[in-house]
Amino acid sequence: MSDFEKGEKIFKQRCSQCHTVNAGGRHKTGPNLHGLFGRKTGQAAGFSYTQANQSKGITWGEDTLFIYLENPKKYIPGTKMVFAGLKKKNERKQLIEYLKKSTSA
Repeated sequence: MSDFEKGEKIFKQRCSQCHTVNAGGRHKTGPNLHGLFGRKTGQAAGFSYTQANQSKGITWGEDTLFIYLENPKKYIPGTKMVFAGLKKKNERKQLIEYLKKSTSA
């Protein structure tokens, strides 16, 4: 199984209840992630973000997502994302590999 496939499995198990990745996909509890890479925090049109998310001011990329996905509440204190994070480095890498392809297709 490739990293992409493993990341897709992680997304379906841990993320899909709150996020979608397809172009034009609807927001759920969390924002649609299409176009995530290169976008600043708190900027998905039509989603209601916390001030903490809007003010963080970082641009999403592999490096920032790798840190964020380990512990979202530590990286952006005040975020409303309730996900506890992925502690295993390989799982974060696999999820990012999936997100890179699925959010830009």
